[in-house]
Amino acid sequence: MDKATTYQKRVNASTQNLSAIRNFVSEHAKEQGFSAQKVADIQLAVDEAYTNIIKHAYNNDSEQVVIINLEFDDDKMIVTLTDHGIGFDVEKYKKPNLQKQIERKKGGGMGVYLMRKLMDEVTYHAKNRKNVLRMCKNKN
Repeated sequence: MDKATTYQKRVNASTQNLSAIRNFVSEHAKEQGFSAQKVADIQLAVDEAYTNIIKHAYNNDSEQVVIINLEFDDDKMIVTLTDHGIGFDVEKYKKPNLQKQIERKKGGGMGVYLMRKLMDEVTYHAKNRKNVLRMCKNKN
């Protein structure tokens, strides 16, 4: 692998920063040759991840910071979101029942499911109040 191209953005944990993050992700993904559909998938996955951090890790405390790293190599993009909030217990995660969600017209609870569907690889690690979510998207 050749040297990867990387970009970083630090933002406060506020939904007011969603469009700036969307633009940051899409601008760099497009520059690296990702298709419009793949860019849209990446944007939605990052939206879900960032929103979950705001709500669950930081309990809507907009003073807290989220670090977003983008890394590109020849054939993939890696998006890493890092926060220092409350960790997510992967062991307790249950895949949502989509039919029941639709029947109940219940919003929410779909973030992790969507991230896993939209991205090619999703990993999460929490240790000592440092949470790292890593999502990969293949170019082809």
